Amino acid sequence: MRPLTYAIFEAWFKHEAKEGAEWFDIELLGGIGMATHQARFTKAYQAKLVRKNQWEVTGELEIRNRPTLTQGALGILLDSELEDLQQSADNFDILINQHLPTENW
Repeated sequence: MRPLTYAIFEAWFKHEAKEGAEWFDIELLGGIGMATHQARFTKAYQAKLVRKNQWEVTGELEIRNRPTLTQGALGILLDSELEDLQQSADNFDILINQHLPTENW
């Protein structure tokens, strides 16, 4: 983070996140791709100056209700041959993006 961004983060952590105790929304990469997670800090973040003008900030988060596949989607995947399912998804992608008209119906 640049100094101004870090200053904003410090103030947000103190005032909005209540020193890390409050839950907040954050975009994180998981098994289903980028998704909004509700999180809070489990301990204070760590910051170190990595360049003359840049901070590296790390922290440990607790995630509430991590987004995952639905139980129905999991059932389909467990009952299917994954290679066949992947081929069907690839064929569907080709149909939609290469063969169907792009004009409004």
